[in-house]
This record gives sequence, structure tokens and C-alpha cells, in this order.
Amino acid sequence: MKVLVTGVGGQLGHDVMNELAGRGHEGVGSDVAPVYSGIADGTAVTQMPYVQMDITDKEAVDRTLSEVKPDAVVHCAAWTAVDLAEDDDKVQKVRQVNAGGTRNIADVCRKLDAKMLYLSTDYVFDGMGEMPWDPDCKDYSPLNVYGQTKLEGELAVFRTLEKFFIVRIAWVFGVNGKNFIRTMLKLGKKYDTIRVVNDQIGTPTYTYDLARLLVDMIETDKYGYYHATNEGGYISWYEFAVEIFRQAAALGIEDYDTDHLNVIPVTTAEYGESKAKRPFNSRLDKSKLAANGFRLLPAWQDALWRYINEISEEIE
Repeated sequence: MKVLVTGVGGQLGHDVMNELAGRGHEGVGSDVAPVYSGIADGTAVTQMPYVQMDITDKEAVDRTLSEVKPDAVVHCAAWTAVDLAEDDDKVQKVRQVNAGGTRNIADVCRKLDAKMLYLSTDYVFDGMGEMPWDPDCKDYSPLNVYGQTKLEGELAVFRTLEKFFIVRIAWVFGVNGKNFIRTMLKLGKKYDTIRVVNDQIGTPTYTYDLARLLVDMIETDKYGYYHATNEGGYISWYEFAVEIFRQAAALGIEDYDTDHLNVIPVTTAEYGESKAKRPFNSRLDKSKLAANGFRLLPAWQDALWRYINEISEEIE
């Protein structure tokens, strides 16, 4: 299978390319940068082709995809700077990327009769209540520009294609990029007290594990909406931070043990409002994965341990 992956400069695109290579698929990486050399670290992925593509340029998308002729597109590219998206001078650009860029890709996938997998987010919902969001729920009510534009991308895919997967994820972390874990570990070295919100609930998603699931999906025709995060239960950001430091301390890094570090739970109101409103309820119902025969992701605690070991040299 030939698969074009957008956003290979990010956490997820990087891991999807590695997963494709490991299974013997023909992957083609793309991103807006003219040259990208970080698709993988010394594996077969480095032999895979890379094409520069600005997804907001409709003609460039048509030309590139028509030349590559992929059997499937895994669309990881997105504007993900949630707070920056709220700036008045950024809203148009965010919409061009998350909605317009996605529509451009969907249009060409329809022309080529190619499958499309679009990565979305729990932010398409209002984040209220305590019940996990069902993947087929249509009660959309985004709280911020990022969520609204990702929803517009979802709708573009849904209205354009029949061969589509829309996969909503939350609390993403991976080796190739910034994330909550790296932020906590940096703060833990700098401060002896850290405040973390305890009233926003969800489950982390490790891109290494998610990439395996996404490739599982495009190898099938089990199209539709899905939710995907690691297993292990719903937690708060505070509980996630506590486990991050516990596991880091277990590796023998003294900066993160309880003698050196105090993690304090606070409400979102106590922490202070950010420019973009965050959902309190990021619980995602993933039962549809098992119902369609897909392997669930490992527990987030296990994923965190593997990830911290992966980046241990940079945090010691």
C-alpha cells in the first residue's frame, strides 16, 4: 500500500512513517518545510521519499497527490497551538490550515478514490459533563478556535468522502515534539513547587501506540468515526503530572522525588484562565474500536514508562 502522510515534522506523523516502514508499506512523507530530515532515526524510514506540500495551497495539493497517487492519506498536519489560535491575526490562518487544508486533501482523495484518515480532537465538543463522548455523537459545540476549525475539517471529510476514518484523540505525547510531559519535566528541574489543574479529566495518547492503530485502520475498510487514546482509566492533569514525576524518580533522577518536588492540585479557576477555553471533560468512549476488531492501545501508565525511558538521556 502507498500511503502519503502529512505533518511528518510533528509527533504523530513521525511515528506513522516509522510504523508504515516496519510493515513494508510505501510511505511518502510531507510537510510545509522545503527539506525535512527527521522522519526517523536510522531505520528504513529514512529511505522513504519526502515531498514539500503546503496543504492550504489547493493547486499544490492537487498536483502533489495526483503525482504520488496514494492508496491512502493519513492527515496529521494541523495548527495545534491552541492559545495562539485565539489571536485575531491568527484565526484566518488557523482556519486555512485546519479546515481549508483538510478540504483540499479530501477533494483530491475523492478524485483518486483514496482512503483518508483525519486526526481530530475532543475539542469539537463542549467539554461539559462527566460521560465519555461517543464517537458518533453530533452534539458539537467547540469552546475555542482550534476546536471549531478542527470540526470544520471533520465536516469537510464527512461531506466529501465515503472512504474516511475520523479519529479523535486527546492529550497527545510523542518523541518528536513538545508536550505536557516534557513541560512538566522541565518545570520539575526549575521549581520545587508546581501547580497543576485537577478538574480537567481525560486520558493521554502516546503517538507510538496510536500510529500502530492508525495503520491497522487504513489496512481495512471499516470506515467511520472513532475515538482513540491509551487505556488505563480517566485521570486529571494533576494525576498525570504526579505519575510523570513518580516514574522519573523511579529512574533515579533525584530532582523528581518527593523530597525535592511538591505538586499541588488546583482548579482551572485557581490556576487562571488561558486565552483558549479548555474542556473539563475530555473522556472519550473507545468501545467502537473493539467492536470493529481493532486492538486497543496499551495502558497510559505503561506508555508513559516507555516514553520516559525513550527520552531519559535528555532529562537526566
